[in-house]
Amino acid sequence: MTVRSLERAFELLEHLADAGGEMALTELTERSGLPMPTVYRLMQTLVGHGYARQEASRRYALGPRLIRLGDSASRLLGTWARPVLAALVDDLGETANMAVLEGDEVVYVAQVPSRHSMRMFTEVGRRVLPHCTGVGKALLAQLPEEVAREIVGRTGMPARTPRTFTDPDALMAELALIRARGYSIDDEEQELGVRCVAVPLPQTPALAALSVSGPSGRMTPETVEKVIPVMRDAAAAFAVELAARD
Repeated sequence: MTVRSLERAFELLEHLADAGGEMALTELTERSGLPMPTVYRLMQTLVGHGYARQEASRRYALGPRLIRLGDSASRLLGTWARPVLAALVDDLGETANMAVLEGDEVVYVAQVPSRHSMRMFTEVGRRVLPHCTGVGKALLAQLPEEVAREIVGRTGMPARTPRTFTDPDALMAELALIRARGYSIDDEEQELGVRCVAVPLPQTPALAALSVSGPSGRMTPETVEKVIPVMRDAAAAFAVELAARD
């Protein structure tokens, strides 16, 4: 048996998250299809408990109490992912990562390093902008285009290397390609000499993606073609494991 008011409250929070974290009462009403008085009562309850807040503009935004829940969920998700990442390292020989989208930033929540002496290393907890990384683009590609545009509009698109996407329209075209083919590539866009492949993780409580990265000399285009199906299989297997935990 479900509690309908609780379901509706969670749906409103998800609408806020999908919209980048902030919406007006009228927008929430239109998006949810609920009567405005119902939306108002639910949002005021969420505000009262810290899961939402109301700005001076009267718009609603995600509240600070969600941060603690989100951090805990991300850490747990990263813990569950470590065996999958370890298997990727065994199969592919390169560093494997898991990252989630928190607000407008990519946060790395798990990593298993390569055994090579020359390897990529990103500490767990590191935050990066999404437009210039393989995992970031795999995360943005899971969002509607208008939401992805809003995110990069807020963060900006600074060039980390000469290969970084700095034009929003070009990035949106890249995201459309990623949605169609099911994986993204960071071709020296975050760091020269480093190539990364990332795949989205379906059915996770937060937007998440897996990545494998290594020196461009080892992660050649030919190697990338072999990496992609292995990563897809790993993502599908992790989705099955998550479903079994429900």
